[in-house]
Amino acid sequence: MSKVEDFLSKEEELEIIEAIRVAEKSTSGEIRVHIEKETSLDSIDRATEVFNTLKMHETKDSNGVLLYVAVKSKKFAICGDKGINEVVPHDFWETTKNTMENHFKNNNFKQGLVDGILKAGQQLKKYFPFDDNDMDELSNEISKG
Repeated sequence: MSKVEDFLSKEEELEIIEAIRVAEKSTSGEIRVHIEKETSLDSIDRATEVFNTLKMHETKDSNGVLLYVAVKSKKFAICGDKGINEVVPHDFWETTKNTMENHFKNNNFKQGLVDGILKAGQQLKKYFPFDDNDMDELSNEISKG
């Protein structure tokens, strides 16, 4: 499977968008998913580029998180903004990455993304709890490249 369009069904995309909505109910953090065909770059380097292209660094609390997947390249990364990286432990994203990777190895991409999103929301809750005045600053839609 290498086509971005074939990576997830429409129903799976809707489940991922719903997972983002649910995760963001417990944190002021902003979570996005980006899927593209391939990259020749290291996955975190490419995720950082996409993060900046999507203007995720423009959130009020610098607490955006990108789950990045390059389908054909079989690469993925989690990229957090500086507000997150300044307060969390060095290995903050490791359990989320491990959860996603276990699902990805079994070709269960939708569940890997859903579980990664929900886990990210729970982890962010400690550092960036939801506030009643919180605004959804970034689209929950899956971006594709």
